[in-house]
Amino acid sequence: MSLIIRLIVNAFAIWIVTLIPALQVSVIAFPPGGDLQLVLTLLLIALIFGLVNAIVGTVVKLLAFPLYILTLGLISFVINGFLLWLTGWVTSGWDWGLRIGDFWLAVLAAIVIGLINWVAGMFFRPSADARAARRSRRHD
Repeated sequence: MSLIIRLIVNAFAIWIVTLIPALQVSVIAFPPGGDLQLVLTLLLIALIFGLVNAIVGTVVKLLAFPLYILTLGLISFVINGFLLWLTGWVTSGWDWGLRIGDFWLAVLAAIVIGLINWVAGMFFRPSADARAARRSRRHD
């Protein structure tokens, strides 16, 4: 998936998570509010989440590699929840952003976001024929 599509899918997934009241995840839009500000806020939160995941997530996943082996990968749910919680913490300094009630709710929200990304990846991933054609064009 291209970067723009991933950004849009993450923004959509974060929006879906905010609709589940039990998770206590909310998005505070840019002032004065409204639909356009909510969409822009979700896109910016998705961008920050992607940056946190790329920078901090890479380091944490590298350091937690033995835990991945011990837990057969189940620690990834906790790490992804931590990264989502960290994104909420980063945006809490402004009057807009992601607000998460509890760390374990962030873990559940990250699981839902991961499921939405997985389903979207099935739809937006290029077929094997398209990938092979792209590889052959690179080598020509």
